Amino acid sequence: MSAAETGGSQVKSAVRTVELLEYFAHRPGMHSLSSVQEAVGYPKSSLYMLLRTLVDLGWVETEATGTRYGIGVRALLVGTSYIDGDEVVAAARPMLDRLCDDTTETIHLARLDGTDVVHLATRQSPHSLRPFTRVGRRLPAHSTALGKALLATYTDDQVREMLPPTLARLTEHTLTDREQLIEELHAVRERGCAVDREENTLGLRCFGVAIPYRAPARDAVSCSVPAARLTPAREQTIRDALFDARDRLTLATRRL
Repeated sequence: MSAAETGGSQVKSAVRTVELLEYFAHRPGMHSLSSVQEAVGYPKSSLYMLLRTLVDLGWVETEATGTRYGIGVRALLVGTSYIDGDEVVAAARPMLDRLCDDTTETIHLARLDGTDVVHLATRQSPHSLRPFTRVGRRLPAHSTALGKALLATYTDDQVREMLPPTLARLTEHTLTDREQLIEELHAVRERGCAVDREENTLGLRCFGVAIPYRAPARDAVSCSVPAARLTPAREQTIRDALFDARDRLTLATRRL
């Protein structure tokens, strides 16, 4: 085998490893070899050997029978180290605490990753009625206040390049037409705040602002509020608190 062929084989193996880990990351729980093979399309024999290697290294776990597989603890360790070492997350911690105290609602810091937003930090509301959330959660940008705040920092043509003409529907309120979303982004730019009107989760409204320490922005902060608890006065209070948090975090991240 030539050096070029060896190098190509190594790259292919690396790509398959990453694709496998992303498969498990997006599908919690344990999965049979046949279901994994059907999804990724690799030859079953090479897939089995790759899975066994990842099990031995702790990136994939298997149950007692050794016939089903899921994401391993090493993936958690790497994800945690990413968040622990991120300068924006570190700078945002005091602001997130203050924002949660001021609003008594659930607060998120998220980053744009392709056409999704990924939660990097969360502060839970003290109310018994509150949204479920977790660090590492991935959501479509077009259906969230976080995502719309970030997409609004791109030009219309850039958004058209990023998103397909028809967008996934998560609830009956989700904007599924790209051009309608772009019109919404015009409004986001004017008011400086994005709104999720139960577009991602029924019964939940969210408000988000981008952190402009770079352009286009990659990070945003949001406040999630059960619709039953939202009044016009409370909405204004939340918007004002988000604008204040944005300004504070912009100053804190000005050298990043």
